[in-house]
Amino acid sequence: MDTTRAEALHLTGERTVPGVPEENYWYRRHEAAYHALLPYCSGATVLEAGCGEGYGAALIAGHADAVVALDYDEPSTRHVARRYPGVGVVRGNLAHLPLAAASIDVVANFQVIEHLWDQAGFLAECHRVLRPGGRLLVTTPNRLTFTPGSDTPLNPYHTRELAPYELDELLREAGFAVEILHGLHHGAGVRALDDRYGGSIIDAQLEVVMGSLPGQASWPAGLLADIAAITADDFDIHGADLDASLDLVAVAVRP
Repeated sequence: MDTTRAEALHLTGERTVPGVPEENYWYRRHEAAYHALLPYCSGATVLEAGCGEGYGAALIAGHADAVVALDYDEPSTRHVARRYPGVGVVRGNLAHLPLAAASIDVVANFQVIEHLWDQAGFLAECHRVLRPGGRLLVTTPNRLTFTPGSDTPLNPYHTRELAPYELDELLREAGFAVEILHGLHHGAGVRALDDRYGGSIIDAQLEVVMGSLPGQASWPAGLLADIAAITADDFDIHGADLDASLDLVAVAVRP
């Protein structure tokens, strides 16, 4: 385990951190979306709006001409600046992006929009800072599978989760053309873990965490080893069976 990363930021369950075996399922699930969308960042000036720990901005930096990593959380921005020197870091509010109009080629917003109170206002800001023809890359949990049967998120950190049609509508209402709307699913390796753990590897992890005192989860060795072995390649992203996807993955274009 990379203890430098693990100790650098407080783990809340809402900021995925690499190098922590117990977090690896969520980290790799998020990382898979980054890998799928990296081609859109090639040779571009990219804003990651809501950069968290910074590993995603660092991945993007390997393909883009320039990356600006923006986050409101001051410890996060200090960590990103220290840990990823190839990334430009700015502390700011996503409701008022501190960038000039038409100054960015790509805005990346991964697992963030579900936390925002004013999603439409944020998308308007993305539209403002993007150049004509620029792209907005969005990933977010699919409400239909993340909080099934309810419009109220079970996750207390989420303000509004989106179903596929809701994300599509929100993007179009903000003036974007939706180029791609895909979903992230468990690939063969993770589906095998679902079968091994009674139908859901997610539920198996939640049982450990929810049944323990905060910070005192006792992980069965076999379960932890299986989680630690998951890679980004163990997830599939495609346009089929969208309502059953775990996360939504969208590419929208500013006309």
